Amino acid sequence: MSGWNEKAVPDQSGRIAVVTGSNSGLGYVVARELARKGARVVLACRSEVRGNAAADRIVAEVPGAIAEFARLDLGDLESVREFAASYRYDYLDLLVDNAGVMALPYGTTADGFETQFGVNHLGHFALTGLLMPTLLATPGARVVSVSSGMHAVANIDIDDLNSERRYRRWIAYARSKTANLLFVHELARRLAAHGADVVAAAAHPGYAATNLQGTAPRMEGRRLVGRVVELGNRVFAQSAEAGALPVLYAATAPDVRPDSFTGPSLMMWRGAPAPSWRAPWTLNDAAGERLWAASERLTGVTYDALKV
Repeated sequence: MSGWNEKAVPDQSGRIAVVTGSNSGLGYVVARELARKGARVVLACRSEVRGNAAADRIVAEVPGAIAEFARLDLGDLESVREFAASYRYDYLDLLVDNAGVMALPYGTTADGFETQFGVNHLGHFALTGLLMPTLLATPGARVVSVSSGMHAVANIDIDDLNSERRYRRWIAYARSKTANLLFVHELARRLAAHGADVVAAAAHPGYAATNLQGTAPRMEGRRLVGRVVELGNRVFAQSAEAGALPVLYAATAPDVRPDSFTGPSLMMWRGAPAPSWRAPWTLNDAAGERLWAASERLTGVTYDALKV
């Protein structure tokens, strides 16, 4: 992987990719670079205005690019179902579960789930499940879940998935990122058990400068914190373009293995894509099975084709 960059992305002509949260940051870069290599990209975003603007920007930056917006609010399961029902193609080569929120003040989704767990994990669990029949029908399809090195801060609490007993924003974020990895672990196991030609993998960007870090301070009107975050992004973080490389690698490199975790090479912080360390609890089969069962119950989305 040494020296791997966006120029190494294989030709994507004739392929379709759905990238959630692709109106800005990592998701935008991933969608743009996939389009640059010939993929038709569907920008699955909550805001119609920002999503359409991002699609227009990709077309302007990349001559011949094919990019379209489709509305998706991962904090509302009705919206997730509407997105899946309106998906108009009969194949799907790549689903990048990228969108997320980080360290927000306590809140709940439209369905009553704690926001970080609901958006970062449950929304993507439901989306992937609803699109699974199309993914299974596409030879060589791939699902990539964007997690974080912050997952190492906390394991999930299967008895308090929605942080109802006590809410600590960074612990809740870390648990949602652990959930992403457990989801990929269990999904890869089920795909293998059924002999499916679909690869499920995970990636993380390290410390990349995006608007993710500044959302909570803006919501709470904490200007000083927002300025500190902005300074940290300028001084310590790598660019969104560099942060997107592990995601692009996991999404397109031919040697990506099921349940792999790709991140920056230098201390999981920055650098070229490389195999990334992950906490041992993200490889626990029993935990993956329990989270899967809870997620099916909470979302009402069942992976019927992958029953074990």
